[in-house]
Amino acid sequence: MRQTQINIPTPVTPLGELAEGQEADFFALMSQKEEMTTRDGKPYFRVAFRDAQREVRFPIWSDAPLAESCRKEWQVGEFYKLRAVLRESNYGLQLEIHKIRPVEDSDHEDGFDPHMCQPKSRFDANQMFAELIAFAEGEIANPDLGALVLGILHEHRELLLSMPAAKRNHHAYVAGFLEHVLNVTRTCCHLADKYADLYDDLQPPLNKDVVIAGAILHDIGKIRELETGPAGAEYTSEGNLIGHILQGRDIIREMAVRHHVDTETLLRLEHVIVAHQRLPEWGSPKPPMTPEALIVHYADDLDAKLAMMVTVLKEDTSEGELTSHRNAMGQSVYRGKSGLVDAG
Repeated sequence: MRQTQINIPTPVTPLGELAEGQEADFFALMSQKEEMTTRDGKPYFRVAFRDAQREVRFPIWSDAPLAESCRKEWQVGEFYKLRAVLRESNYGLQLEIHKIRPVEDSDHEDGFDPHMCQPKSRFDANQMFAELIAFAEGEIANPDLGALVLGILHEHRELLLSMPAAKRNHHAYVAGFLEHVLNVTRTCCHLADKYADLYDDLQPPLNKDVVIAGAILHDIGKIRELETGPAGAEYTSEGNLIGHILQGRDIIREMAVRHHVDTETLLRLEHVIVAHQRLPEWGSPKPPMTPEALIVHYADDLDAKLAMMVTVLKEDTSEGELTSHRNAMGQSVYRGKSGLVDAG
């Protein structure tokens, strides 16, 4: 592979710490390279480089100086040392690459670590897992349902400790799955208690056991939908062809063979799983048709959307009261008037 050497000794700055307009040397993982065409039929590559704090996606046009190297040499999942400028454009943040080469053994002396490009949850994975176990043991009164939930958690513990919640957009980092599921479960526990008390004459009564079990297991099918590698999460064949919703129902049915939950409770739990994304275009074959499923859906949706909004506020580099609309939410987010936001 032809290498462009970086000869001038320049301090290495993490990609995630670059300011708009700043030129720096940094290590990054190539996380995407997709051949595409413009509306006029002009070919180009959509590429992405990332570290633990930031991912930057941008085009490499067919007439750009690096186009041939991109086409022939750059590989997704490989680490590179780049010298580039971070720039804001009409399409969001982009990298203006001046020099690039694959990482070498000597780069370890400058701080390169193959794990440096994997973002992680701010929270301890083992503690989050222990809290989920505590919810299953302490908040699910039905012993058979509790045993089913605990059986699934314990069987997949090692995978769950490192799983992201998604390929991108929300909680897409190591242990992001546990962080998201725990957030949803905490919210669902509060809402189940609130609405069971508010509607104490509801028939049939709100089933808190199903709410908590559904919150813990709503995304469990992602252990078959996603697999993780150097570039982060990718969809498995099963993920592409079936998705996590139906596979989540499969996992529950498989564990139900060992833990014989009564038919009505199991049906309600399965409905929570298949309905938790609400719309067919989001993957759900049925909308929420029980109070339990409705609670889990909105707790799940809120946690995902709020995480996306927080990311926009943290990462957007544009100026003014509003962020750019070019983000995972597809909309601007209001920051506030300059000088009027109380920093305290």
